[in-house]
Amino acid sequence: MRAVWLTAFGPPSVLRVQDTPDPVAAPGEVLIAVEFAGITWIETMFRATGFGPFPAPPMIPGNGVAGTVLAAGSAEVAHLVGKRVVTGTGGSGGYAELVAVDAGQVIEVPAGVATEDAAALLADGRTALMIMEAAAVRPGDRVLIEAAAGGVGSLLVQRARAAGAEVVALAGTARKLDVARGLGARHAVDYLEPGWPDAVRAAVGEVDVVLDGVGGAVAETAFGLLASGGRMISFGFSASTGWPDVPDEAAARRGIRVRRGVFASPEEQRRHTVAALDLAAAGALRAVVGQRFPLERAAEAHTAMQSRAAVGKTLLTA
Repeated sequence: MRAVWLTAFGPPSVLRVQDTPDPVAAPGEVLIAVEFAGITWIETMFRATGFGPFPAPPMIPGNGVAGTVLAAGSAEVAHLVGKRVVTGTGGSGGYAELVAVDAGQVIEVPAGVATEDAAALLADGRTALMIMEAAAVRPGDRVLIEAAAGGVGSLLVQRARAAGAEVVALAGTARKLDVARGLGARHAVDYLEPGWPDAVRAAVGEVDVVLDGVGGAVAETAFGLLASGGRMISFGFSASTGWPDVPDEAAARRGIRVRRGVFASPEEQRRHTVAALDLAAAGALRAVVGQRFPLERAAEAHTAMQSRAAVGKTLLTA
């Protein structure tokens, strides 16, 4: 099979496709013909710096795939053969044509949900739903969503709007602003413009919730827009920004609840992924797949993501 290998940390060009022996499903595992592999921001950071919960190089990156089960490693999981599924990989192996995974991780893709949409919703869907729970968004809340046209942000815009919130989307290009408006954002503001905080104030005054997918100075400025008693959930940042520098005492003085990251047990993560897929099947959540790259262009995919040129979810096609 063809697979993308990371042999040393560095720029996107370190990702190289190599012919690799086919994996074999062990007892309790299934072998999946990968159609789509998702790319997450933490995978781009791991490739660049080694930051992330993944095995050391040499390794095949990729922690989530969607495709069709080709074979079962034992009889008790043979019922999955031929099924369209989406699954985590245990931390590696996804950027490939084939992957063997624990059958207990596999989730069948509901009828009416495209395989690529299932790949897009595996990690980002569960993350968006966990963020929404953590933020406790209520009808009438003014919700500021950073990176609103990204993989997670595009889902947050939809769920916040469905919760009855007034959504202010932050994004960095006209195309991204249009995407956010199309998903239900009432206001869309370009955070690359120096006066963007004034534009937010002119639109809604203070905000009740900040959903921070950028980190750094943008998030720190967004914190200043929060009303007393507000909530700020940070869920993403780049290697150059890090988590926002928001002192706990400053938040406490204003009664603002700040949370850095959303975490859950494997069982809870699975529950949220199933919920996201069910919402998609019901037409209540739309995955935005903005870019698809073949395995041979994995370096380009990482470049698009880390430069923030990507819109929605970025997928590799096997």
